[in-house]
Amino acid sequence: MKRTLGIIGRKLGMTQVFLEDGSVIPVTVVEVGPCSVIQKKTKEKDGYNALQLGFLPKNSQRVNKPLSGHFKKAGTGAFYIIKEFPLEDLGEYESGQEITVTLFKPGDVVDVTGLSKGKGFTGVIKRHGFHGSPGSHGTHEYFRHGGSVGSATYPHHTFKGLKMPGQHGNRKVTLQNIQVVDVKEDQNLLLLKGGIPGSPKGWVLIRSAIKSESLPDRQAGTRNEKKGSAAPSA
Repeated sequence: MKRTLGIIGRKLGMTQVFLEDGSVIPVTVVEVGPCSVIQKKTKEKDGYNALQLGFLPKNSQRVNKPLSGHFKKAGTGAFYIIKEFPLEDLGEYESGQEITVTLFKPGDVVDVTGLSKGKGFTGVIKRHGFHGSPGSHGTHEYFRHGGSVGSATYPHHTFKGLKMPGQHGNRKVTLQNIQVVDVKEDQNLLLLKGGIPGSPKGWVLIRSAIKSESLPDRQAGTRNEKKGSAAPSA
């Protein structure tokens, strides 16, 4: 798998973009970078190659001593969010260098990782999409229950992994193959087609898509190939 550099951003909210033909595309606005390179991790010293990036400047007086020394060594200010991006080649990057939204351009396809909205403790209908019990035909109290979860004779216990009530959301989620609609370099904004994980002001990681380098072009090529194969021979 080819590893490419990504960037840290903050989800601002959703809006819509009108195209020249009058169609409307829902987009998510993400404040992306600028991110500073805090540390270069090498295979010889750390066991793997990676870039450590910082996002959202923080008052240095609100940082503990270990992190303060870490930022001082990098020659950058303090940051609220620190994330690592594994890379194969680190030659062109240096500590203190800034990574900006110019990493992407309109038409690119990216993968977005974020923390989904936490919904607390929920039942099986909301958490797993269960249908519940019938609303009549003898059903009394148990309309939204999950039903039987085991047997008294065998195996006389509940199997591991059964879908049960519990914590819903508040976990790391990755959406793949999201198209970049527009890049506003002067405002450090990225417009991504559709919705992405997380609540407004939540952090997200944006990387180049690992399963598709250029999704629209690939689909267009497939359509052209099908048309060509269907054409009668001369």
